Amino acid sequence: MVYKKRTVERKMFYGAEAKTFKYAYDLRQNMTKAELVLWEKLRKNQLNGFRFKPQHPIKWYIADFYCHKAKLVIEVDGEIHNTIKNKEYDKNRMYELEQVGLTIIRFTNQEVLNDIDTVLAKISSYLPTTPA
Repeated sequence: MVYKKRTVERKMFYGAEAKTFKYAYDLRQNMTKAELVLWEKLRKNQLNGFRFKPQHPIKWYIADFYCHKAKLVIEVDGEIHNTIKNKEYDKNRMYELEQVGLTIIRFTNQEVLNDIDTVLAKISSYLPTTPA
């Protein structure tokens, strides 16, 4: 018997597979301190009325935060992202996500932990005037 991989077709997931959803769930249960700080400011449509989802599956990637109405991906990067290998991975990932029409903005853990107001202002600058 041949089994076909289950793929979620909802537009906001861009064809993410079931295993990606499982991994995203696991990541939501273990968010970093910086991710938790930012999530407290984004959850429940607190930022200009826009809905953000944490650890959101997109294609075969998982965005730290995603706003479908704004087509905006927010990444919060720790020190691991400074390695050559991870910089190349992030570059390729950014290219893939931009190809489906998404905008990606990145912040370091330190930016989120030490200057959340500036982080929120920058995110706001990428949002349309109304959530529509």
